[in-house]
Amino acid sequence: MKHSLPFHVVDLPGKGKGVIALRDIQQGELLIREEPLFILPTSTQGNPSVLINRTLAPLSYAQRISFFSLSFMPEDVEGYDAIALATLQTNAISAADGIGIFPTTARLNHGCSSAFNAVYSWRDREQILVVHALKAIRRGEEILTTYTDTKRPRSERRSFLQSHYHFHCSCSVCSLPDALSRKSDDRLTKMSANFQELASWGTEAIDGVKASEIAIGIWHLGEEEGYWSERGRLAADIVHVAAAHSDADSVISWGELAAEWYTYELGSDSDLTISVRHTVANPDSHPAWGTRSRQRIKTLTP
Repeated sequence: MKHSLPFHVVDLPGKGKGVIALRDIQQGELLIREEPLFILPTSTQGNPSVLINRTLAPLSYAQRISFFSLSFMPEDVEGYDAIALATLQTNAISAADGIGIFPTTARLNHGCSSAFNAVYSWRDREQILVVHALKAIRRGEEILTTYTDTKRPRSERRSFLQSHYHFHCSCSVCSLPDALSRKSDDRLTKMSANFQELASWGTEAIDGVKASEIAIGIWHLGEEEGYWSERGRLAADIVHVAAAHSDADSVISWGELAAEWYTYELGSDSDLTISVRHTVANPDSHPAWGTRSRQRIKTLTP
């Protein structure tokens, strides 16, 4: 229910509306569990305004108000059809093979890298969007998510956000002094490159030991940067590597990390969290088990 939410939506000078924590929020806490107002395909061959109008027509008055009360960019758009389209483009969130409007989640503003403290995920089986606290959030602090992959330099992030969302990002990371910003950019750029190199394990360009070394490097860069997102997926990727190389101990070690961070980002009841816990309990049940030569995979813990 609305009154039980741990935040409220307020007007923020220079930012429009934003979401502020009403109390201290724990890492991994469920913040929002929201059904879509509607879901549309990602593309249409016809007039998109016709599709949007057809979608809005059966909604209740309150639902239409919740849609049209959302911010849209650019702000100088006029006319019903143009405003409806701009509102959709500004606020749509990926939901399986489509895009959805989630009025509560849409109130979350953007932060880059270490600045964002909440993440959302679509649960296809339940047809809902959930938002969890990636980090502990203090009372009075703004709750921020991220609108894009921010593992790239400040200039590229700002350019993308300006062209797609029509705002100049001034989050705590983008507002760093130039010298500190360059160090942050270097870490983020290296993390992105390392993720790409890690993916080459799939084509056997690197072996399992190298893959685990890369993952450990990504983890430490993220720790230094304060970028905690994607840790569940990163650990789960090395669970796959360890299982393929028949290393049960490493499956368990990385699997426990994956379960912990999936719980923070996706929830303890998410399908991925439950699946990786099953793998921790039964390492050789992983579908990739034994599909590569046996190797001892490095772990994050000593």
